[in-house]
Amino acid sequence: MQSGTTRKIIIDTDPGQDDAAAILLALASPELDILGITTVAGNVPLDWTTRNALIICELAGRDDIPVYAGAHGPLTRPLVTAEHVHGKTGLDGPLLDEPVLKLQDEGAVDFIIRTLRAEEAGTVTLCALGPLTNLALALQKAPEIAGRIAEIVLMGGGFFEGGNITPAAEFNIYVDPEAADVVFRAGVPIVMMPLDVTHKVLTTRARTEAIAALPSKATQALAEMLVFFERFDEQKYGSDGAPLHDPCVIAYLLRPDLFSGRVCNVEIETASELTRGMTVVDWWHVTDRLPNATVMRDVDAAGFFDLLTDRLATYS
Repeated sequence: MQSGTTRKIIIDTDPGQDDAAAILLALASPELDILGITTVAGNVPLDWTTRNALIICELAGRDDIPVYAGAHGPLTRPLVTAEHVHGKTGLDGPLLDEPVLKLQDEGAVDFIIRTLRAEEAGTVTLCALGPLTNLALALQKAPEIAGRIAEIVLMGGGFFEGGNITPAAEFNIYVDPEAADVVFRAGVPIVMMPLDVTHKVLTTRARTEAIAALPSKATQALAEMLVFFERFDEQKYGSDGAPLHDPCVIAYLLRPDLFSGRVCNVEIETASELTRGMTVVDWWHVTDRLPNATVMRDVDAAGFFDLLTDRLATYS
């Protein structure tokens, strides 16, 4: 993105405490023109993810951001959720008021299609923070939009790091591998933030305390969310803090220099029950399959948290 310009984005999300951090980062960044937020079932069912997106916009004081509800479940499979990580509501931790902000009548998939048709081709970036069901449905319903998308930046998958919901699969891809397959085969430029990157941005105590020290309703709520969110990963990985997966997508739009990776072929496993949802990344270019994604592997974690904390401070 050139200096002095804004990037038009749609955030597709299943909030999720780390989704909340990503959305708050985006809302605090004037370089990003958020055309809408679309919700999908994932971390928790759709009614909760939609409620949560509305709450996050209200916490940020941004009732101008339209929110659209999307898919209740995957393309072909029963929904798998992650209350064991995120709690019943998806935003467990703080005491949150029910949202006053109203949902848009239009569905998420139709909003995505309409927006991509209306905006100049190559100017809208899709930021996918959850299962890829809405994006796949839009691409299936209106295949011509593929050529109009600037790029898809998504949190999902893993390769050297393995999976976090099964030994082979990361949660977002595991929930709807058929949707991921549609997206990765669509010919759209893709930037993939896998577990290999997100497991390097840990909410250490010092980093969480820095957010908690910011005097705003949004940052206080987020700090309480992160304390709740951390408990699962600290027990699972024995780490100081939890990986902040989804904000990597937004941080990349703001500071791509924080990340490094390479262009690879990525295939999605849909047939095997053992490795369902595995992202088969040809990191070493050992096949002749055509590259279809820029796969990130490393991140400047200190720079990432400086960016996040600086932007969250603007809510004060």
